[in-house]
Amino acid sequence: MIFFKEIINLFFPEVCLCCKEPLTTQEFVVCIACRHELPLTHFSIEKENLVKKSFYGRIPIENATALFYFRKKGKVQQLIHELKYNNQQNVGIFIGNWLGDELVNSRLYSTVNAIIPVPLHQKKLKKRGYNQLTKFGKQLSSKLNIPYIDNVLLKVSSTKTQTKKLRLERWKNVQELFVIQNASKLEGKHILLIDDIITTGATLEACCNALLNIKDVKISIACMAYTK
Repeated sequence: MIFFKEIINLFFPEVCLCCKEPLTTQEFVVCIACRHELPLTHFSIEKENLVKKSFYGRIPIENATALFYFRKKGKVQQLIHELKYNNQQNVGIFIGNWLGDELVNSRLYSTVNAIIPVPLHQKKLKKRGYNQLTKFGKQLSSKLNIPYIDNVLLKVSSTKTQTKKLRLERWKNVQELFVIQNASKLEGKHILLIDDIITTGATLEACCNALLNIKDVKISIACMAYTK
């Protein structure tokens, strides 16, 4: 298998999604040099971290984490852009594998027993062709040995991009856009709600407000990146 991969790479070399240099057969998505430059948060072992603090007084959550810091024009922005807009879904596997290892080794997430992605509206899903969180979530599911469930939390109304909206506009834009079906699947569970980038947390807050209507549910949050 490695021999055939080397032959393919000879004619169609895979490149690092950060620096665009060719990857070796032992590298995946990001070269070793760029991997060492990715800004880790280490939030998974810190209970009262910046992500969790951002939800104080808003919603009750057990724990919260993000693997990377998100910086404009940085390598993490490049990776997530490739994932969301260029169908580079291996980025989700790469980040899910890394964060999954962190969560497995953190006592804070030992009771999580279901993974739920922030959903896309059906129109956006049809246009993009995939939810950028699917590979990420399924990799976390594999690492933590718990189910990935994507048919309980649904987005019922399409919204324009949140990117250039102010905090209050973002909050108004996501209210009452998420609904629950098949709630019995999550009754009494500790959910890990996942997303790509957390900025204001408005979308995650709206998702949590919907999920908290489920009987005896607890929620923790895990994102790929956190914007200071």
